[in-house]
Parts: sequence; structure tokens; C-alpha cells
Amino acid sequence: MKVNVETLSSIERKLSIEVDAAVVSAELDLAYTALSHRVKVPGFRPGKVPRRILEQRFKAQVHDDVAQRVAERAYAQAVTEQKLPVVDSPRVSNPPLVPNAPFTFEARVQVRPQVEPKEYAGLKLSRHVVKVDEGKVDEQLKRLQDANTKLEAIAGRGVAATGDFATIDYTVSVDGKPLSNAAGEGTVVEVAAGELLKGNIEALAGLKVGEQRDVAFTFPADYPADEAKGKAALFHCTLKGLQHKVAPALDDAFAKQVEGGETLEELKGRIRKDLEEGEKSRLAISEREELLKALSAKNPFDVPSAMVERGIDFMLRGALSSMMDRGMDPRMMNLDFGRLREELRDKAELEVRGSLLLEAIADKEKLSVTDEELEAAAKARNLSTDDQKEGLRQRLREDKAVEFVKAKASY
Repeated sequence: MKVNVETLSSIERKLSIEVDAAVVSAELDLAYTALSHRVKVPGFRPGKVPRRILEQRFKAQVHDDVAQRVAERAYAQAVTEQKLPVVDSPRVSNPPLVPNAPFTFEARVQVRPQVEPKEYAGLKLSRHVVKVDEGKVDEQLKRLQDANTKLEAIAGRGVAATGDFATIDYTVSVDGKPLSNAAGEGTVVEVAAGELLKGNIEALAGLKVGEQRDVAFTFPADYPADEAKGKAALFHCTLKGLQHKVAPALDDAFAKQVEGGETLEELKGRIRKDLEEGEKSRLAISEREELLKALSAKNPFDVPSAMVERGIDFMLRGALSSMMDRGMDPRMMNLDFGRLREELRDKAELEVRGSLLLEAIADKEKLSVTDEELEAAAKARNLSTDDQKEGLRQRLREDKAVEFVKAKASY
């Protein structure tokens, strides 16, 4: 096999590959032999169909299949022999295969750029200080209080007022006829302004427990049930009971209830620490982005589009996974993935460029991750497979390069 590699750019190579005629002939022989055993031709037993008959019927298909197989094997061998750091699938020419003749084709492929980092010592970076406002601690404490707020029956008052939570039985009628599958017993709604279908019925204010009231309502035009879509309706409500929210006192007992074994001050301290950790994580992301932008400005080079597209894929998967973790179904959100990809492109390119630069800096400064460091980090992240650990080793090495650059930076 003959291989010639032409440099088209810092990130693209063209391989001109010639496969010996003997290899082509051998592949054709194997293909026709296998085909002879698979096809049924009247007058011939399986495996005994003459090649000339097979060529008359299947030549084009066999030649295409053999050409593809020969090209794939030759390309893989050429990449290995030439030690090319390819980053995507090749674009291969599609020449016709000629029996008893060499098979020659071209393949264009993107490769990782060779990066020689410079001017990474003394970068001008901003110094960030982790600071949590006490107001944020109080806000989080209030969220905990709200999450533990309970509904309790109202004593001494039997008339609904705005802000109450009412337990009702109800039916619904449209055009004077009951609406199917639209009734409930013991349903809790809020006596407050808002959308009735979301459980807000302000019109119940002033109603006594045990009394009934009809509430006029028009269903939205996009309501799922055709019999109610866009139509005026009456909600026939019977008030069964009244409740109000009772928030727990913010004291040591509350702290023990939500966390166990803590005083209120200890709970505040834990909240403050959590907020500080969150702020540290946010600042770390911001600092990394600032550092990568500064490095990229000092080290411009072309980035393979294939690596950027994979970076976008990774970001999209992370975003979709985060949505699902929060109980959202991306399939129901009518997402414009084309627009999302374009919005993520600059960020993905920065990450790819930055990763290449950090790897080059780690190489130049001989930064490495010990097996002990890797195992400890893998255990903390519950990673076990070799692929997971290898990816983690790369990220840890990048982190070391980031810390090296930050240590050399001016603030």
C-alpha cells in the first residue's frame, strides 16, 4: 500500500492511498465466494454458482461493497502508520473499482492542531472573593420555612376570606349539561386572584361553609376536551371547609425538625456554608472562562469544526439532562435545536480551544496526575470504568494547568 499525506491546513490532511491490485483481487474473490453461498440461482446448488453468472447479476453491488471495505481498511491502516491525530470521520472519494488493478482513492480528514503555548505566564486576571450576603441566608431560611408550612383548619370562622385555602366539592356544566370527567370531592383551592384551572377561585370569598356557589368561567380555546374548548361554563362549588397556612417559628425546634440535632444558629451556619460553596463553584466557572479567553487571545489557532460540534453535543446533553432532573420533559418544550446549537457554538469553541491549550501547557510544564490522585477523585465521583477514569485524568490535568496559570497570573 502506498500513502501520501498532504497538509491542507493546520487542522486538515489529505491522504492519497493506493491499494495493491493483489489485495483488491483477493477481496473480490472472497466477496464472490460468499455471495455464491448466499444467493439462489435456478440450476445451481449453493456455493456452485459460476462467477460469470454472479458478475452478470451482482457486479455493481459487489464492486461497491468491496471498494468501501478496502477503503475503510486501508484508511485505518494509513492513519495508524502515519500516526495522524484524526478527530472526525474522513470524507472519502468514491472511485470505481477495477479488477486486477490498484485501487486508488483520497481521504480528507480533520486532525488535532499542534499547539505551542506562549505567554501564559503573567496573564492579567481578575481576583474574585467569595462573599455571601446575610440576606441570602435569610432568603434560604425563609424558603425552608415555606417548605415546612402546613395547612390547618381555621377555628372560629366559617366564612371564606381572600388568602384562605378552601376544601370544595364541585361539578362543571356547559350549556346546562354536566361536563364529563369534570367533578371532584375534597379538592383544595386557594381563595385568591388567578386562574381557576390552576386552583385559584377568588369568587369563593364571602361564602359560608356548607353553602354552594356557581362560578362563571370560560374555558381556553386550546383546552384539550373538545366539548369544553372555548366555551362558557359554570363551576358548581360547595364549600366543605376552610384552612390557612401556618408557618413554623424560626427557632431551635425548627432547626431540629428540618436538619436534626441543630440549633437555629447552626442551621444558619450550614446554609451559609452551602451558599459559599455554591458561590465558589460559580466563581470557579467564571474564572475559568476568563482565563481561557485570556489564553486564547494570546494563542490564536484554528480549531477543528468536528471537535466544536462534539462540544456542542456535550453541552446539549448536559442541558437536557438538567431539565429532566428538574422534572421537565424536553420533548414537550418545542425546542429549536438548530438555534440552541448556534447559541452554544462560541462557548463550545472556547472550551475546545482552551482544553487544547491547557493540555499543551500541562505537557510543557510536565504536569501530571498520580494514580493515587486519580483513584481518590474517581472514588469521590463514583467512577469505575477505564474510560471514565481516563476522562477524569484529563480533566484533573487540565485543572492543574489552570491552577498553574493562575499562580503565575497578575491580578
